Amino acid sequence: MPSSAAQIYSESLPPRTLADVRDQVSQSIAVRIVKQAEVLDGNKFPKVPIEDVKYGVLFTFSKSDDVGFLKQIAQAIKQCCFQDYLFAIATTGDPVDSEANFVFLHGSTEELVQRAVLLSTAKFIGRVTGVTVVQTEPAYCSILSVKDVGYTSYDEAALWDVVKKSAQPPIDPLIPPPGSRSIDKILSDVRAQLQRLKPTEAYDELREPAAGPAPTFLVDIRNAAQRDEEGGINGALVVDRNALEWKFDPRSLSRLTIADRYDLRIIVFCQEGDSSSLAAYSLQKLGLLNATDIIGGFRGWRDAGLPDVFIFLVGSGSERAKPLLSGESVW
Repeated sequence: MPSSAAQIYSESLPPRTLADVRDQVSQSIAVRIVKQAEVLDGNKFPKVPIEDVKYGVLFTFSKSDDVGFLKQIAQAIKQCCFQDYLFAIATTGDPVDSEANFVFLHGSTEELVQRAVLLSTAKFIGRVTGVTVVQTEPAYCSILSVKDVGYTSYDEAALWDVVKKSAQPPIDPLIPPPGSRSIDKILSDVRAQLQRLKPTEAYDELREPAAGPAPTFLVDIRNAAQRDEEGGINGALVVDRNALEWKFDPRSLSRLTIADRYDLRIIVFCQEGDSSSLAAYSLQKLGLLNATDIIGGFRGWRDAGLPDVFIFLVGSGSERAKPLLSGESVW
């Protein structure tokens, strides 16, 4: 016979399974992260009407079937949080059945989760081994496999920064930020600082035997694909746009041998004459005040019927281009 009411009660209950325990723990964790969450006040963003957003971070020790357990927590959060939210739940300690820990990003909207995924991969660069979008309920979840989560204080601070910034609304894409300029405005401002040359003017200057006290160089900054397809100009220096400033700055250790003075006359051209204006102005800011570009670029040179246009045979680098000899095959 049972000796007490407690015994009678315990004997009447079915035995608890591991699944029951995991379900109870997941609900407890969900309640805790929701209660401890910070709140992003939507009233602070009057230009972008949004509701308040709860956000938070929680670490839990790694165990078997971490992914399934994290899904249970996410489902419990969804049931007990009645406003917009974004939470990061990370496993820490030695992984039980995986090679990395997990960072589980769960939000009330897909946009919140996507922003958090992008920021997280940037924060944990070199440590993220995989990203999985959870297709089943809850709908807005992503799982990041991240090496050694929680071993330093950086990880928690980084995740708080992720969820806080991801919860903030993006700026109105139709309103340019203060101080920004369109590329057309930038190009117009840059060209106001240049004495640009028509193709015929550039050609005449290059042919002038005594154009000035300093040498004049024609510089082709087009990419290899454009040169291969369109051809080039005999005698032009081929310099990759990404290396242009380093190749012509007299102070640079990787400068070209010819770039040993600031009064060089550098005439830059690209395919159509837009990128070359920005490049020439960049050279001017280095102190090469005689730098300029060709109006219309290589296309303008070719349309003007100027000579020495040839099929390109030289690859990227800083070599002088060579014309295709009569009867020589481009292959």
